[in-house]
Amino acid sequence: MKKLFLLLAVIIIMPLSLLANKTSVKIVAPDSAAIGETIKITIDVKHKGNSSRHFTDWVFIKINGEEVKRWEFTRSNLPDDQEFQLVYEFEAESTVEIEIKGNCNLHGSTGSVKKKIVVN
Repeated sequence: MKKLFLLLAVIIIMPLSLLANKTSVKIVAPDSAAIGETIKITIDVKHKGNSSRHFTDWVFIKINGEEVKRWEFTRSNLPDDQEFQLVYEFEAESTVEIEIKGNCNLHGSTGSVKKKIVVN
């Protein structure tokens, strides 16, 4: 009986784990900008299955290694959709390196992405 229960559990759980995914992010930003110009960073976030049980729980943006913004989501404050965008604007005085990362509350992240913006 225990073996049958274990087999049924594996049959049910395995397909669910195949549907699970990690939060991924993509940076949409210019390659260069003028000193003092407002730079707009758009973050494309993807995560299959945002629900009150399984969702993107945070996304951060770092500029030159310092976290400048963090968006946090909860069961009662979910992202709008499985694919959504976040926007951050700033004025740069010198070349910057942007790093962005998002996280799934159950499965983690595909990792951070980086982009260098040359400021002249």
